[in-house]
Amino acid sequence: MSALYDSFAEGKVDQVLAGLTEDIQWNEAEGFIYYEGGPFVGKEAVLNGVFARIGQEWEYWNLVDKQFAPLGEDGVLVTGRYQAKNNATGKTLDAQFAHVWKMKDSLVMSFQQYTDTEQAAAVVMADEMPEE
Repeated sequence: MSALYDSFAEGKVDQVLAGLTEDIQWNEAEGFIYYEGGPFVGKEAVLNGVFARIGQEWEYWNLVDKQFAPLGEDGVLVTGRYQAKNNATGKTLDAQFAHVWKMKDSLVMSFQQYTDTEQAAAVVMADEMPEE
């Protein structure tokens, strides 16, 4: 699992996608900026719905202080922090995350994100101009 995070950090999205099943169920946290009401299903949906948007909308998106723990026979829990800077607002994100991964035949079959959705929303929202 750590190799998947290393590939993401190095911008090797093709290697990350190679570690996913064709029918991956990718769940962003409810209320998160990329949550669209349900899971992204399939590699193409994850690429377009999550990875491409991160690449376009953020100056950097780092996952730091990662800890890995097994979950049963086919799962992994990864905790850490997101540290990111939004291109549009210039604001930075520094939020805890928890990722729950389920594996099948050494590939990721599902992903569930947990994080501070309110902080992420505040980072992408421009400050409102005061009314005169």
